[in-house]
Amino acid sequence: MSMQSLIDEGEKYLLHTYNRYQIALDKGEGVKLYDLDGKEYLDFCAGIAVFALGYGNKEYNDALKAQIDKLLHTSNYYYSKPAIEAAKRLVEISGLSRVFFTNSGAEAIEGAVKAAKRYAYNKNGNVDHEIIAFEHSFHGRTLGALSVTGNEKYRAPFIAENSVKFAEYNNLESVKSLVNDKTCAIIMETVQGEGGIYPAEEDFIKGVRALCDEKDIVLILDEIQCGMGRTGKMFAYEYYGVKPDIATVAKAVGCGVPVGAFLLNEKLAENSLVPGDHGTTYGGNPFATTAINAVLDQFEKLNILDNVCKVSTYLEEKLDELVNEYDFLTGRRGKGLMQGIVFDDSKKTPGEVVKNALNNGLILITAGKDVLRFLPPLIITEEDVDCMIEKLKASF
Repeated sequence: MSMQSLIDEGEKYLLHTYNRYQIALDKGEGVKLYDLDGKEYLDFCAGIAVFALGYGNKEYNDALKAQIDKLLHTSNYYYSKPAIEAAKRLVEISGLSRVFFTNSGAEAIEGAVKAAKRYAYNKNGNVDHEIIAFEHSFHGRTLGALSVTGNEKYRAPFIAENSVKFAEYNNLESVKSLVNDKTCAIIMETVQGEGGIYPAEEDFIKGVRALCDEKDIVLILDEIQCGMGRTGKMFAYEYYGVKPDIATVAKAVGCGVPVGAFLLNEKLAENSLVPGDHGTTYGGNPFATTAINAVLDQFEKLNILDNVCKVSTYLEEKLDELVNEYDFLTGRRGKGLMQGIVFDDSKKTPGEVVKNALNNGLILITAGKDVLRFLPPLIITEEDVDCMIEKLKASF
């Protein structure tokens, strides 16, 4: 079957919730992807920050194959060695205390919000609690995750006016103005992704942490896109010397296997969810948690964090050069290998460039309406950056 015939069949049978690009990807190797016609693409999207290890990592693949032959799934009525090992390792690298495994980032957000509400309910027996989230945030597309997503385009068709208020990101006073005696949680991405690549400012995130401590409000940090090494530390909050009460992870924690988690500190673990409050059929099964363990093994073996710190500095320099060179680019922002360049969209749009880039064998994505986003596998080299810049210039 030709690639176009396959795409036509997909249009016939798949629900049209995506405006997909007209290519069908077939295989990957390292930081390259190949479509069904054999065309090569340099991948600077990594499945939206998922494939941190790149494609075809043999030790990762072998670990998954071995676990398939051993035990693919068992319910959470029972313990399994991969799940316990993965939980222990995530606790150790996060500085938090307990883990609940999920199937996705959206489910991790759902569980985190649920734990925060249960914590507040345990304190006063009320259910009319409020959450503060942020404009331009993105936390997922399930109804609960949408309720705290600060983008009206995503939220409006599904979420009625409810108990979520939206503050201005990096504006502490706007947060304080929304806090009242019903506020049970503040949820934020440590680095906003979909909303336009906005890292938290140090005074802001420290101020939010202090406010939560003062008012006994649960701080939830969404590290689904910016966590697991993407910024050069395992979690982006490590840059600021703060810890959340609850952190959410997914994407790169499984490097392609659908798995996520929310992690709680001891206070929340002991005073929120109890047996019967929350559950999952697939979450944390032996296969999914084997993926987590294999990912963490490769992070250590390949010195992923060191590579991110080294190559991201080079990437920032090259992107800054582009901003200085082209009049339709107005700035760069980001942290580590989570970068964005901002367009003057009256002159050129990032969406145009993404389409051109595909023709030139480069995979990129946008963020917000005016940002071109760079989320490469964390194994990239400076040579890969040079190749990307060449293809990107041709795409301009």
